[in-house]
Amino acid sequence: MTTLSLKSTPEDIARAGEILSRGGLVGIPTETVYGLAADAFNGSAVARIFAAKGRPMDNPLIVHIADFDDIERFKPVREIPEAARKLAEAFWPGALTIIMKKSDRIPDEVSAGLDTVAIRFPSHPVAREIIRASGTLLAAPSANRSGSPSPTTAEHVHADMDGRIDAVLDGGACDVGVESTVITVADGVPRVLRPGGVTVEQLREVLGEVEVDDAVLHKLAEGQTAASPGMKYKHYAPKAHVVLLKCGDEAYIDYINAHAKDCAAALCCDEDLLLLNVPCYSLGSRGDWSAQAHRLFDSLRRLDENGVTGTVYARLPKTDGVGLAVYNRLIRAAGFEVIELEEV
Repeated sequence: MTTLSLKSTPEDIARAGEILSRGGLVGIPTETVYGLAADAFNGSAVARIFAAKGRPMDNPLIVHIADFDDIERFKPVREIPEAARKLAEAFWPGALTIIMKKSDRIPDEVSAGLDTVAIRFPSHPVAREIIRASGTLLAAPSANRSGSPSPTTAEHVHADMDGRIDAVLDGGACDVGVESTVITVADGVPRVLRPGGVTVEQLREVLGEVEVDDAVLHKLAEGQTAASPGMKYKHYAPKAHVVLLKCGDEAYIDYINAHAKDCAAALCCDEDLLLLNVPCYSLGSRGDWSAQAHRLFDSLRRLDENGVTGTVYARLPKTDGVGLAVYNRLIRAAGFEVIELEEV
């Protein structure tokens, strides 16, 4: 298969829409990461997403809409709970995915056999234009090979997906840099299943009580069903062996310098660059979680591009604000391997 390279022109957006309407796969830009899109109501097309990514079929997908009214027009859910309406008013369009009870229109390939479906209204204007051009709703996980760092540029998508999908439409680099926050309002107290750019603190300002699923910070229990993308498997990992250090700033620097001969590189902060005696990949300033989220996947991919295959040490982030999203992605990239050096 030849993978077309498309631009953000009206003609190419229309071409992407036509490819999607006939069951094809297109890598599309969003404000979070690039998505690998297919017609959400076409089970066969959606199955091709899993094949292209090498993604396990028990990992549900997110359905993308172009307008809030698309929920009523296409009816992907049984009903819109009041909590979902409040969240939509506060955060849509944007980097928030809301899980609700699915309608019979959603095929099992999208929901992984669950009775729920995840819905997102992206803020990226090109993403919405592509959805409208397709004449349908689009199911789309991140447009990378399963388990590897998510793509934040069209070049990343081509690196992973050339020859596997019909086209990639270049809409520029992604603004947020990590996938959307996922919250379920399908049953009981609203619960965050995956952190992202919309923080738990912001969600609580709108809804009051919001829980954080245990799988955000820990491995999913053996045999437990994944209710959201990003919960079940090792994700976001480069070829290098990522190890997290739970420690303060000085202990982090001292440990890496003491183990420099065994350290292929450090995922660090700007303030560490002149203090470390190993190759460094900075995520941004200390405590600037939004900047670190924006640069995380690009840094993980640069490790692969530069042929880094040894041990890479990173500091375990804090879990407040967007830091929770950085923590969640890094701990999965490391396969939950953490060395505790001191209490912090």
